[in-house]
Amino acid sequence: MAEDEVKATVGQAGVEESVVVDKGSSKISDLWKMEDYWAIWLGFALLIVGMILYLPNPPEGMQQKIDESNAIMQAESQRAPFKTIEYINAASAKKMKATSQGFAKEIKSFTSHPHGWSSNPITAFIFSKEAAQAKAEKAVPKYEAAQAEADAALAEAQAAQDAAAAANFQNPELNETAKAAIVGWQEAKGKASKAKGKTKASSYNQIFKLIGLGLLMGAFFAIGMIFMGHNPAKFFIGFLFVFAVAVLAYVGSSQATMKAYGIGYAAWAIAIGLLISNTVGTPKWVMPAVQTEYYIKTGLVLLGAEILFGKILAIGLPGIFVAWVVTPIVLITTFIVGQKIIKIPSKTLNIVVSADMSVCGVSAAIATAAACRAKKEELTLSVGMSLVFTSIMMILMPAFIKAVGMPEVLGGAWMGGTIDATGAVAAAGAFLGESALYTAATIKMIQNVLIGVIAFFVAVYWCAKVDCIPGQRVSIWEIWYRFPKFVIGFIFASIVFSLIYQSLGPDAGYALVDHGVLRGWSRIFRGWFFCLAFVSIGLATNFRELAHYFKGGKPLILYVFGQSFNLCLTLLMAYIMFYLVFPDITANI
Repeated sequence: MAEDEVKATVGQAGVEESVVVDKGSSKISDLWKMEDYWAIWLGFALLIVGMILYLPNPPEGMQQKIDESNAIMQAESQRAPFKTIEYINAASAKKMKATSQGFAKEIKSFTSHPHGWSSNPITAFIFSKEAAQAKAEKAVPKYEAAQAEADAALAEAQAAQDAAAAANFQNPELNETAKAAIVGWQEAKGKASKAKGKTKASSYNQIFKLIGLGLLMGAFFAIGMIFMGHNPAKFFIGFLFVFAVAVLAYVGSSQATMKAYGIGYAAWAIAIGLLISNTVGTPKWVMPAVQTEYYIKTGLVLLGAEILFGKILAIGLPGIFVAWVVTPIVLITTFIVGQKIIKIPSKTLNIVVSADMSVCGVSAAIATAAACRAKKEELTLSVGMSLVFTSIMMILMPAFIKAVGMPEVLGGAWMGGTIDATGAVAAAGAFLGESALYTAATIKMIQNVLIGVIAFFVAVYWCAKVDCIPGQRVSIWEIWYRFPKFVIGFIFASIVFSLIYQSLGPDAGYALVDHGVLRGWSRIFRGWFFCLAFVSIGLATNFRELAHYFKGGKPLILYVFGQSFNLCLTLLMAYIMFYLVFPDITANI
């Protein structure tokens, strides 16, 4: 390989082409001609719009409510050795959400994917006022029963708390009884709140909104295609087909049974895409819009904004140990076992599967595949196995944890470090309880930080050991051009939003960032972009291209080994960190 150039083979929409990069000079035109940079520009454009929409528009009376609630919480924490009813009510009252405002509801209505349905898929798009009213009325008796239970639990908790207060909170037995009663009331209150939400079923007609959203997204991504030298008209026409398949994927995942079994939009998107590409074939006019990396890289920049350092520090060192110590050990061990024992023929397939399974699923697989220049078939195979195992684990793990009586925090840490997809982690954690959900989601967030780190070290290793020429010094330019640039946007978004969150404080940050810019804007688009990427994976993949990778079942053996090792090591590390080394942190979760 000459010193002044590096030849790379890249796949785009299933077509491979040779790209020659001049390493001797840094081209400023790369900033508007390279896909990675356009992922950054588009991602940050959306984040800036989100900040303009939400940060200057806090909920009415937000700061006053926060100050009042904090005063109550401080007084109650000094009065009692546990979280009293008043403390919990105050903590709940200050959790205001910018997404509850009128303009935010309009945004959600326009950008929402198809709604949930049970037996009639039409209701995913259209739900009449009459049907909504009937559904709401049907839910009223369940809500009333749940509310009655919550009221009874509150009375019991109040009596237990009063008894503990009468003893000046000096009686350990009365304190424990009060704590247990208050926990029971919180659970009953949560069920009543959930039941109440079903009494407010609203009508909708999502069809025209989805059409409008598809047109806007097509125009949004077409901007980058123009500068990257592609035909925007051909892209836009093909994009409408890709978007339509993404809508169908959301329809499939929103069905009640599919939700119960954890079969999400990613699995549906790939399955529908594969069905099309392996039967009638993906139409040629669609192929210009089959841009897997373009969509998912833009989504990953948005994901960076969701990784807030303040939340990472809140769970402390035990979470960092579980995510940042276990993950590299599992990745390196799995790669070595794949090469030395299982003997995976392709090193790129080996490292992509290892990163996918050990870090955070599809996001890590995309970044790693870009760093080592893996073939698109290898990425597809890795993503497919990840989705299958994620669906299985998000159902079996919480059931196993409950069956053996594992503590919530330990179970949450275990799932957060092993289940690949962030959404699946949250769903599994919620099945166990609030503590498990918080722990699992935070550890997964900490683990997501490693996406950029892993991509960098894979790029360095591939340049220095795999693709190197004996006797030739590794050029820093070669590492730079191999390194996926969108990771820079991912990291920068994380830093910027962490600083914004920190400057606002945890309470205002919760309202304006968590439940404003992120949940009310960027996370919605991230979901759509990921779905478009999964559709593109399916549409660009032919089973015949994957067949030889399955010979001997080696990739599957590698994944099962790596995930089994991951499960054992993560559980051991979580127990040691959360219960032996840092029990005080665990007690406050």
